Order: sequence, then structure tokens, then C-alpha cells
Amino acid sequence: MDINNQKTKRKNMKELPAEERPYERCLKMGPEHLTDAELLAIIIRTGSTEETSLELAQKILALNYPNTGILGLLHLSLAEFMKVKGIGKVKGIQLLCVGELSRRIWKRAAKSKQPILKEPTEIANYCMEDMRHLEQEQVRVLFFDTKQHLLQDRILSKGTVNASVISPREIFIEALRCGAVALILVHNHPSGDPTPSRNDELLTRRVLESGQVLGIFLLDHIIIGDTTYISLRERGII
Repeated sequence: MDINNQKTKRKNMKELPAEERPYERCLKMGPEHLTDAELLAIIIRTGSTEETSLELAQKILALNYPNTGILGLLHLSLAEFMKVKGIGKVKGIQLLCVGELSRRIWKRAAKSKQPILKEPTEIANYCMEDMRHLEQEQVRVLFFDTKQHLLQDRILSKGTVNASVISPREIFIEALRCGAVALILVHNHPSGDPTPSRNDELLTRRVLESGQVLGIFLLDHIIIGDTTYISLRERGII
């Protein structure tokens, strides 16, 4: 008996016509013309004994998750990726890194374009990609000098799926430490709906009043949803 014939053969992309192979399509047409699955197939490179890399990529994009598709790369854990047959630790880590790279590229681009943050849209754009995918509430505070240059960007609280706990004292200790004269509160709603709650409004008023006493002014409170936001200054609450 030929032992080699008993080995399971890995399914090969070369079995596909050249015009259907992601790598060849990328060379011929450019990456902008590839589907999400084709881009992902090139990154994970090899398939399994049962599926090509393209078929594996399609399975990854179809994972059962609230944000299915390519957004899943920002949410799924290594263990969840490895539940897909044919995705081991190496491929799982590659997928995690793709998500993290996309997050960092977007954030770096936002920072380079907006060194001075004044308008609610600028603040929301600066924070959106980091915060809109979070599954817990997070309170982030941006501290500014007199010309509204950003001095510090600090995460001061992480909470549950619908609440976070922070006090004005924590905020102003950090403000005094970095010599800020103004600040902007930013927090996310994991539901994707940025409509302010009663607690959001109460925290805003408490921080506003405390800042007036200390001479450190609350400029705005931005609530981040999924690709949307609400400014409490624009709402007239500040």
C-alpha cells in the first residue's frame, strides 16, 4: 500500500481557472476590484483539506455575529475564529492583526488631518473608529490647552453593556495633572444609538458645574453610536 496515497490532499486554489483566483485577479485588476472574501483569501493564503482559502474566507465573513461580514474582524476573538474548521492559531492571529491594522490606520489618518479639534464632527471622527465597535461603555476624556490643541486623550472608565461609572473628581484630577484648561467628554453606546440617557445628562451637568468652579471648562459631551454621534452642546444641554 502506498502510504502517500493515504494522505489527505490540501484543496488547492490552482484548481480554479486563473480568472477566478484572487491573487491573479489582484495582479491584473488591483486590490480595489476584489471582494472582501478575495482580499481575505490572499491574506490567509492557504485553505484546508476540504476548502480553498477563498471558501474559508467566505465562511469567516459569514460567521454568526451581530456585525457579520468584514466588521466581524474588529469583534471576533481568536477562539471564535478558530471555531471555523481550517482556521488554526496562525490564521486566527493573522485575522486579529488585520482588524487591528485597519483600526490603527484609520486612527492615524484622523489624527494627522485634525491636530486641532474644535467642532463636534472633528471630535466624533477622531474617536469613532476606536469606539463604535466597543461592546461595553467607555468614557474617554480629551484635555485641551487655551488654543484647543489636544494635550491628552485618556480612557478613564470602562463599564458594562449599558453603563459606565465615573466621577467629576477623577476627571479633574487628570485635567490638573496635564495642565488642561478645557475638556471634552466622549463615551459610546454599545447599542449603536447615541441618544443621551438621563444619567448622561446628569453627568454632563455635574462636570460642567465642577469645571466652572475650577476654571476648567467642559466644551462638549459627545456620545458615539455606530457611525453616528450626538453632541450635547448642539442639543443645548451644555
